[in-house]
Amino acid sequence: MKLKFVASLLAGSAISLSAPAWGQQAPAQEAPEPTTPDASDDAADATIANAQAVDDAQAKIELLQQQVEALQASIDQIKAQTMKDDKPTFASAKASWAEKTKISGKAFFNVSNISQSHTDLLGNTTNDVQEGTQTELKRFYLGVDHQFDDTFSANVTTDFRYGANGTSKDVLVYVKKAYLQAKFSPALVARIGAADLPWVPFVEGLYGYRFVENTLIDRTKFGTSADWGVHLGGTFGTNNMFSYAVSAINGAGYKTLSRSSNTIDLEGRVSVNPVKNITLGLGGYSGKLGKSNETVNTNHRATRWNAVAAYTDSRIRLGVEYFSARDWANIASAPVPTPAPTTIHDDSDGWSAFGSFAFTPKLTAFGRYDWVKPSKDLKPLLNDQYFNVGLNFKPIDKIDLALVYKHDRVKNGTLSTSNGVIGGADEGKYDEVGIFGQLAF
Repeated sequence: MKLKFVASLLAGSAISLSAPAWGQQAPAQEAPEPTTPDASDDAADATIANAQAVDDAQAKIELLQQQVEALQASIDQIKAQTMKDDKPTFASAKASWAEKTKISGKAFFNVSNISQSHTDLLGNTTNDVQEGTQTELKRFYLGVDHQFDDTFSANVTTDFRYGANGTSKDVLVYVKKAYLQAKFSPALVARIGAADLPWVPFVEGLYGYRFVENTLIDRTKFGTSADWGVHLGGTFGTNNMFSYAVSAINGAGYKTLSRSSNTIDLEGRVSVNPVKNITLGLGGYSGKLGKSNETVNTNHRATRWNAVAAYTDSRIRLGVEYFSARDWANIASAPVPTPAPTTIHDDSDGWSAFGSFAFTPKLTAFGRYDWVKPSKDLKPLLNDQYFNVGLNFKPIDKIDLALVYKHDRVKNGTLSTSNGVIGGADEGKYDEVGIFGQLAF
């Protein structure tokens, strides 16, 4: 080793320097003892080992640093890609719009035979135009609902049908609903546009067989299901015990956009579920039914009161609906400037009882009876009696197929109904039997 070699040189030099002058005899020296490794050699070895360990550690640190740098580069690349993906693109915007949009539809159809006739005061009976067997698509609703955020949404629903109760070749398409909705809470939901009115859709939910027949006031034209205006509603209380709805509307129904210069119509409803499965409701209406404008004077305001009580569960539906109206068909009018005001009023009232029982989840029997006095003051003898009975089969959740028999009898005049004009000078009868169906998606 180098250190040993240097030590040997130093030792030799020391011996040479200590020898006597020339000619003198040096004292005899003892032979040196063999040398052995001392502590300095161990320290040198340890120093070299430590240096080697430092070199190895430094190499490992450099390798680890390279790995960290590579990992950081991968993280930066992932962040950059994520930021790129978060940028709105046409494809992502389209997917987001589709996720927040729902398309729905509902169709009412039937294959049935109608027998309709009327009798005059002399006892002569005449068959009406609706005689015969026919397949009909009475209603087809197609709706699009889009949710903008937790508060705002919009709905457009079209109403398709054939004209003149299915006897016309014309196809009619209406916008039944088209509104912007703001849901501030379950207790306050606001809509502007054409939307459901407070009463008819509410009772339809209790009745359950709208695809067979319109509810009481809708069937006899003392109300409708939707109109243009501003609508408020909501539910509140324990288990949503209470609900309400109020609409400020044009008054002519969703099929007509009317503008009145001096009045709007109001319809409202409150309901309560005092115990499970029991529903009690009260409603009212006041307005000119869209018949008031700058050139027409209306002498009366139509008013209507409604009440319903129902029990509904998974097997049984039982309910009674009542209405009382004034001047509904008596909004007397005359061109300005020669109005013909009158103090004569005309009252109407009627009631309906309905029920159903489910033998199985797929098979249900149902029935209904209506009694209506359409004009108690101007036509006191006019009355309408209607009933239906049926057996409904539900093969899947979204399809109903019902075997139905309907009978309507109008005495001492005529009445416009959802099944057309029925009656005669003496009386008129309407009988229909067939398969009525509903498809919803």
